[in-house]
Amino acid sequence: MSMFGLDGAEITGLVRILCPDPDRGTVRELFARASWTGIAEPGDRTAGELVAALGADGALAALVEAWPVARIAAAVSAAGSDLATADIESALARWSPRLKSGVALVALRQAVRFAVQLLVPGDPSWPTGVDELGSHAPIALWLRGNASALAAADHSIALVGARAATGYGEHITMEASAGLVDRGFAIVSGAAYGIDGMAHRAALASSGQTVAILAGGVDRFYPSGHDALLARIVEAGAVVSELPCGSPPTKWRFLQRNRLIAAASQATIVLEAGWRSGSLNTAGHAASLGRPIGAVPGPVTSAASAGCHRLIRDYLATLVTSAAEMAELVPGAEVQDLPASAESSPGPSSLRVRLTDALSLRAPRSVDDLAARSGLSVAEVQAELGSLEMDGEAEERERGWIFRRR
Repeated sequence: MSMFGLDGAEITGLVRILCPDPDRGTVRELFARASWTGIAEPGDRTAGELVAALGADGALAALVEAWPVARIAAAVSAAGSDLATADIESALARWSPRLKSGVALVALRQAVRFAVQLLVPGDPSWPTGVDELGSHAPIALWLRGNASALAAADHSIALVGARAATGYGEHITMEASAGLVDRGFAIVSGAAYGIDGMAHRAALASSGQTVAILAGGVDRFYPSGHDALLARIVEAGAVVSELPCGSPPTKWRFLQRNRLIAAASQATIVLEAGWRSGSLNTAGHAASLGRPIGAVPGPVTSAASAGCHRLIRDYLATLVTSAAEMAELVPGAEVQDLPASAESSPGPSSLRVRLTDALSLRAPRSVDDLAARSGLSVAEVQAELGSLEMDGEAEERERGWIFRRR
């Protein structure tokens, strides 16, 4: 029995291990959703609309069977979608470098090895807040740990902040996390050094629920210095990603991961952040979803708190100083949206960010390899490589392209 040109018996066996509940969908649909997490980059709007129109099964079949653009456009139009033909053409060019036979099977085997679960929308443990992302919502999630902890995200607060945290920031985070756990909230964060790590540790120390959302596969903990912490979260909480096992974290994926942190929780608190901290990106996602934002003030002389002061002064984040004040944000608080400069939509440099993530300083990589790693089309890679070369940031060698640090 063949399934999308692969061994159907092996696929069925793996999917039944990852998704033991038979009510969660057919094997073909579940496998298709798992495959899509590796084909499209997180937050890919076209992928979300195509899957919504044709189902993950039908959308994957369209790719594997190489349907003409006109046929895909007609099918999505018949399903009530207004997805533009140009968007479909561009997406097919991005996705085709990743349509390699057996790649999804490798990810499934790795997931089984690490006792990972595959979650899909409608699952009892699915964090319903992420559905508000619409066509940018995850197609599936990979969970390592306790499904009950992820379900607790429906009553959670995200605690985020600087990696280079000060003693003041870590102390405030410890008290906030413990206090929120005592009030029945789960803690959502990104497992990074500094504020994120302290938020998770304090939640665990208070016997609370905590969810770590990663920018890479859940089989490869990042940062590596938090291996022990993430192992503890697996035991008592949940480690989650929308990327399949084996996927490396990249700058682009960190930015997209932030939208899940904001969407999975009911409020986002920035405890300590510099002027350009990535935590402001998470706050921007929260604002775009209409979720409350809180910011903890710090010493006016501290550069580590400049981002918090910016949120309070310029973007009308609520000033909070205690767990009690943070908890007050959740029931029906009104938040002014952040301006476009701080919101989640990628700027014109997003292609460059994704391509430089894919380039290596030492190992030359071909255009096709770079397209597969970055999730861009071959044409987009070639165009951006030319721009990078002009700026002195990329160099073509006999065996491929390398990144040049400036």
